[in-house]
Amino acid sequence: MNDALQTASSPRRIRQRNEIAVLQALHHFGSLTRADLARRLRVNRSSSGHIIEALAGDGLVREVESAGRGTANRAGRPGVHLELVPDALGFVGIEIGVEHMGVVEIDLAANVVASEIRPFAGASSDVSVAASEAVRLVLDVVPPERLRRCEGVGVATPSQMDGQGRVRLAPLLGWREVDLADLVRAQLPVRVPVLADNDANAFAIGATYHGQEPPSGVTLFLVMESGVGGGIVFDGKLFRGGNGVAGEVGHLLVPDADGEYRALERIVGLEVLLDRYRRLAGGNPLLSDLLSDVAAGKRAALGVARDWARALAFGLAQACRIIDPDRIVLGGSVAALYAPMAGHVVDAMAALQDSAFLLPEIVVTELEGSGPAFGAACMMHQRYLSLESQRLSETADGDG
Repeated sequence: MNDALQTASSPRRIRQRNEIAVLQALHHFGSLTRADLARRLRVNRSSSGHIIEALAGDGLVREVESAGRGTANRAGRPGVHLELVPDALGFVGIEIGVEHMGVVEIDLAANVVASEIRPFAGASSDVSVAASEAVRLVLDVVPPERLRRCEGVGVATPSQMDGQGRVRLAPLLGWREVDLADLVRAQLPVRVPVLADNDANAFAIGATYHGQEPPSGVTLFLVMESGVGGGIVFDGKLFRGGNGVAGEVGHLLVPDADGEYRALERIVGLEVLLDRYRRLAGGNPLLSDLLSDVAAGKRAALGVARDWARALAFGLAQACRIIDPDRIVLGGSVAALYAPMAGHVVDAMAALQDSAFLLPEIVVTELEGSGPAFGAACMMHQRYLSLESQRLSETADGDG
């Protein structure tokens, strides 16, 4: 028999798969009875009991009475459910952006425990400086006792990644061919897995991570900051493309207000948007000022916002002809401009395409803390609840 097949069907591997299945089920459904778990694992109560006891012995799973859950048993006494122990473990996500840096910590139940966003001059900072600042922010946000329980750190940046998780190119940050994960890992005071990914992919993972069932259909996720990053999710699974750069809508060429074709992110990105408003209105306005002036109906602000809406509509319409999404989810600070300009965006998209093509639903998400940082933490949580888990490697070493 093939060695790989022997390994895959070994008692240890079967036990590991079942333990992962229990953790995944409790993550998706919040709590389940022992009978529910046995049915989902398609094993008998005795076998599932051994799996549960092993996880409980590791402090990952606990029994709770279901009083107040509306699931009391027939005798009127509270039923017993199993659930994850939220504070057993933690996962950290970092976002290194052009103008800010964020950190989000989540627990084993994927609840946000702590988060913080700080200004950061990413465009003028060397990658080693960015890694140092990121670790410093982690240490400020996550207390030592929780950091010791950390099981993974994810890093999200506006960059193109290669197949090994290295930054191939980050144009807005000025980085090329760097192992960001390795730089962060080397400065952490704990030994944990560290993975890096594109910020839009991380955002897409985070935005679809909660819920009992993955969202069906096709969703295009856009992170709108200084740049515009995109991630595509098919039936709950991230689509990376042949070279890992699928969904980069920000690089589509669209006409600006002067009729010149430029990359979408060079028209609707934060810095370009504010620079144009600065030239029209004077001063040094922030995004909040532009939003307030749009709400107040100020002419200059409305002009900038309408040009933004037309450019965004053009880019989205072109993307929709290729991937035909059911919905488009906008995130990032600039996404706040969509609400007052939604009608303009939808009308412009409708005018750009044949009526036979359906318009997707467009929504703005509100993730806790920094969206890509939350997604980066979820990325590590997802890894822990898989056969790539560091825990399984440690178990295997112990068995040997």
